[in-house]
Amino acid sequence: MKLQFKQQQFQLDAVSAVVDLFQGQQRHDGLRYMADPGRGGDTLDLIHDAYRNAPITVTANGIKSMVNQKQTKYNIKPSAKLSVDTLAGRDAYNFTVEMETGTGKTYTYIRTIMELNKRYGWLKFIIVVPSVAIREGVHKSFQTMTEHFQMLYGKKPRYFIYDSKRLGALDDFANSSNIEVMIINSQAFNATGKDARRIHMEQESFRWRKPIDVIAATNPIMIIDEPQSVEGKKTKERLADFKPLFTLRYSATHKEKYDMVYRLDAMDAYNKKLVKKIAVKAIEKSGTTGTEGYLYLQEIIPQKTGGPKAKIEFELLGKNGIRRQTKTVSAPFDLYAESGEMEQYRDGWTLSQFDARYGTIQIGVNRTIQVGQVIGETNEDDMRRIQIRETIKSHLEKEERLYDKGIKVLSLFFIDEVAKYKAYDANHDAHNGDYAEIFEEEYRRQVRDYLVSHKASRYRVFLEKAQEASSAHAGYFSVDKVKKSTKTVFVDYKSATEKKNQSSNDQDAYDLIMKDKERLLSFDEPVRFIFSHSALKEGWDNPNVFQICTLKQSAADTRKRQEIGRGMRLSVDQNGMRQDQDLLGDQVHDINKLTVIANESYDDFARSLQGELKEILSERPQKVEAQLFIHKILENEAGAKLQVSEDLANELQFTLIRNGYVDKDGQLTDTFYEEKERNQLVFPESVSGFEEQVLEVLDSVYDAKQYEIDNANDTEIVFSEQVNEDNLARQEFLNLWKSINRKSSYQVTFDDEELIAKSIQAINDKLEVKKIKYVITDRAADKMTKEGLDFTVSDNSVTEEYLDRTKINTRYDLLGEIADGTGLTRRVVASILSQIHVYKFDMFRANPEDFILRVSRLINEEKATQVVQHIEYHILDDAFDTDIFYDNTASARLSDSTVSEATKSVYNYIKVDSLTEKTFKDDLEAHEDVKVYVKLPQAFKIPTPLGNYNPDWAIAFKEGSVKHVYFVAETKGSMSSLQLKEAEQDKIKCAQAHFKALQEAGYLSHDVIYRVVDSYEKLMEIVK
Repeated sequence: MKLQFKQQQFQLDAVSAVVDLFQGQQRHDGLRYMADPGRGGDTLDLIHDAYRNAPITVTANGIKSMVNQKQTKYNIKPSAKLSVDTLAGRDAYNFTVEMETGTGKTYTYIRTIMELNKRYGWLKFIIVVPSVAIREGVHKSFQTMTEHFQMLYGKKPRYFIYDSKRLGALDDFANSSNIEVMIINSQAFNATGKDARRIHMEQESFRWRKPIDVIAATNPIMIIDEPQSVEGKKTKERLADFKPLFTLRYSATHKEKYDMVYRLDAMDAYNKKLVKKIAVKAIEKSGTTGTEGYLYLQEIIPQKTGGPKAKIEFELLGKNGIRRQTKTVSAPFDLYAESGEMEQYRDGWTLSQFDARYGTIQIGVNRTIQVGQVIGETNEDDMRRIQIRETIKSHLEKEERLYDKGIKVLSLFFIDEVAKYKAYDANHDAHNGDYAEIFEEEYRRQVRDYLVSHKASRYRVFLEKAQEASSAHAGYFSVDKVKKSTKTVFVDYKSATEKKNQSSNDQDAYDLIMKDKERLLSFDEPVRFIFSHSALKEGWDNPNVFQICTLKQSAADTRKRQEIGRGMRLSVDQNGMRQDQDLLGDQVHDINKLTVIANESYDDFARSLQGELKEILSERPQKVEAQLFIHKILENEAGAKLQVSEDLANELQFTLIRNGYVDKDGQLTDTFYEEKERNQLVFPESVSGFEEQVLEVLDSVYDAKQYEIDNANDTEIVFSEQVNEDNLARQEFLNLWKSINRKSSYQVTFDDEELIAKSIQAINDKLEVKKIKYVITDRAADKMTKEGLDFTVSDNSVTEEYLDRTKINTRYDLLGEIADGTGLTRRVVASILSQIHVYKFDMFRANPEDFILRVSRLINEEKATQVVQHIEYHILDDAFDTDIFYDNTASARLSDSTVSEATKSVYNYIKVDSLTEKTFKDDLEAHEDVKVYVKLPQAFKIPTPLGNYNPDWAIAFKEGSVKHVYFVAETKGSMSSLQLKEAEQDKIKCAQAHFKALQEAGYLSHDVIYRVVDSYEKLMEIVK
């Protein structure tokens, strides 16, 4: 398989946040200089031109102004002054980019390299990483992304890993006029004194030159990956030896922020659905030991008819003594009788009151046990066995749902001692440790149970072939070579060998997990369960890790985010396609959910993780108050700006409180989130046109409610198992389905001249370009402190001076840049630009980069409008079968307030996405006119140029009660087109064109209606 890469807006924003800082920098394709030929031999033959990065020519004030603009845009506290080092007699800037784990920071900084070269011609880059593991991961990223960047930029970087034994690569690095990237781990340069690394020494093999001097002479741009793990005091001093032009730092958890220009933190990434959702399956010991009977409640299973069943583990007295048995039982269940009359179950051990919604069963008269709890005599081995069993169970459930989607599921076990996975005899021959032995026993049992209880399917065929437990798992650990032998053995992290090598040398496991990521993602590779030492931190992750199990006691300093970080990336299918919002819409978290099998209670885990989040999000505002808005400059998509005065900020705060959006403690309320979901938030008229920007400010406030952690012990239902076959077979529904189930294709034909005319008008009406400005700050030394003079900013001491630029030094391919950004030909772009108002075209001189960006955006908006207006749908012979209802692998927790039972639906349960949908569903159930309905599964898709579209509801009414119609509905909280996102409006228009084509082709009668409604009442107005 081959991983696919695409342009994601948040990554492009992070790239622009850095590249835009140097607006006005003249482009140089590298400055030539005479490289140091070294000594020894005939050095005259070695004298040659080399290339270094051109110096920064933009003024410090100009860079600071751009830094502050980016900080304002991304709700980052503006820097009062820049963090600048003095290196080689010049200023060397430091910038920080924060990106949550799993959002592609490696892709982002490699693309930043490409864009810095494209805009300014800079050629030489150094990537510094904290470990060999991360170094290998970065190197692998370059390998997999090379073709992608070649297509985007028409060139690719040359990259290599620094190796003190192959110093000839440094001459290539210096001499080349192409993009050069050196990847180096910090251990290669940060030792001093007797332990000084070879990089600081004159090397005979390098013609008596110091490698560091050759590197520093290129004036490189430095990128530090995970600086919190790189930059100790000693390492910082050594980093200065590279004499970087400027330094960029990328991490999710910075210790020192320097001048942050972009932030995509944990809350942003989660809310934008850029990472997986987290669920916790907690294994918790409850009750006393010794005298208590043993009972483990594994799950409660809802039934299509009758009460739910429970899967329990209990002790049983058999012919060969006491053993533990897992059994699915119905209420009431008499443990005393069923256990062979074991005394520990004699009094009060009848199980009853199986409650699927709350995940509990009653024991005797007044005791209860929850799913995931264990009562009775248990030791650590018992708990670890349960954890391993639950991991395998969760794995198989997830694997069954995702197999037909071409998504391979992986599970990761963290352990604290290698011997528990792999042990060795006196001859150093390996055999399973306790955990590997337990895993293989439980794997065989779980697979056997699955094959007995499930009917034939493609996944069942796969699982039959994957029954061999020993080939299903692999280990990633450090290895040590046995002296006087070819054998190698696993060793614990931070052994003498590990400290020395900082890397695993076990070729099979290392290559599979660290290097051959694509192979591990393929169904052809049998490994699906990975065992690793708990020390595995940054440097490795895999998008298809869906379960993480910690088979160790979490130390006090263990960070939950560190453990879950290995599985937060969105998954990919067998074609390497990311399963993101573009592909899945709002269903992205139905597939992308990381389940943590924890050795503590759900409450403890969730509380601990939320505490860590609050700590790392401490720079976010903690409550909504007027101060949050004062002096904010809001800028909408049209380029218009609004500076929030103190009076306007107070008005906003008053409106938020009056409408019940903010409580007395300054926290956002449920009312706010409900009305936000329904697009019905009310703001003052004075911020009309800037509502989205006000929302962005409110979204910057830390609120734990925004980061949901699912309780995976809650009873889960899978919709494919909840089809109400009676309703599905009703004639009214079959007639409706026959009318709407045809698939379609589309084509778009529109006139270039129409697009040109509309684009010219849009640019003339809407184009506004930011002027480049310098911020001038007067400071006075008002007092002396123990640190020295205290320079403070006095009132009215900050002024802004706009640069009226009449000369552009940087060369721009204006037609090419806009053609690239819009997908249009240079001829069409030239026709547009040649006909806009002269004063609009003159804005190019004020700020070329912003001109190109905003013109491209306006043209793309018109292009999207033209596409929708001129789209034509063609009905195909192919149709959706009712099998899509049985193939619906979406799942939900019964305890979720968005899930409720249904009697008229094709499914026994309905999961809604908003309060509007919940009210609509309740009305469908309550009104007699409705015969049968369904919330359409995600597989029911209408193709559009903006991505697939999935309507919400299909409804069939009773004959004779109203005019006999069928109804396909999209429920939205607001009927105002102004409050629907533009892309959403365009998809709805495409859907209307699809249903019109169905009607014209004779498949759809005039009695079938497609509309957007906000309530059942609105639906009935249309029906009647």
